[in-house]
Amino acid sequence: MLPGNETSGVIFRIIKKSKMEQNRRGLNRNQIKYILIVAMVIDHIAWGFVDRDTMSWQVMHFFGRLTGPGMSYFLVEGYHHTGNVNAYIRRLGIFAFLSWPAFAFFEKGKFLYPNLGMIYTLFLSLLLLKVYDTPFMNAVIKEYLMIALMGLSLLGDWAGFGPCYVLCFHVFRNDKRKMWAVYCLLSLLTFSYNGFKLQGAFQSGVYLVPLLLMTYNGESGSKHPFHKWFFYVFYPAHLLLLGYFRWK
Repeated sequence: MLPGNETSGVIFRIIKKSKMEQNRRGLNRNQIKYILIVAMVIDHIAWGFVDRDTMSWQVMHFFGRLTGPGMSYFLVEGYHHTGNVNAYIRRLGIFAFLSWPAFAFFEKGKFLYPNLGMIYTLFLSLLLLKVYDTPFMNAVIKEYLMIALMGLSLLGDWAGFGPCYVLCFHVFRNDKRKMWAVYCLLSLLTFSYNGFKLQGAFQSGVYLVPLLLMTYNGESGSKHPFHKWFFYVFYPAHLLLLGYFRWK
């Protein structure tokens, strides 16, 4: 028989190995982010090149609905795991500014137009979290700042809903059942984008998000800088490329 301490050590290693194997099941953050990026590209191709009155347009946008809420979820994850929130805010702010002309060009064929894109919405959402969690701030000032940030998000992609999703994921982060219940109720309002008409049926794709994120195993995946910077660079680059073919 093994001595007591040795037995405890063996049991601990078995439990640790079991937990590690359990965590490896499912998808890590990097893998899910790449799925969201693919969904985004499909969505943008549909907006730019597919006839609105076709089933293809509906199906492509259906899967494209994954990206906005999914990126909002991982913004909250990043907020909770970053060692420097202010640096995170600065990084998003810089890339929001740099990606603005690319998004405007894809949307309108003009580099200077008040369509500011998804990174801009994520930037405002991160500022919203910073304000929300700031202690000792006057309640009235905090309320007005949050309302102002919500209002400014109307110039971005997922206008209004991006910050709301981020707050939902943050406030109910430790109660997944309540978080997804609030998310599903909030998502009903996204159908208002299309006036609750049949053409907006693709908005039901937002309900794929909980199914996808239930596969998230809580791990980040590779720490290589490539994964950190890929979305920031790819986002404006693919918009410029699609914009070129859309408006040439």
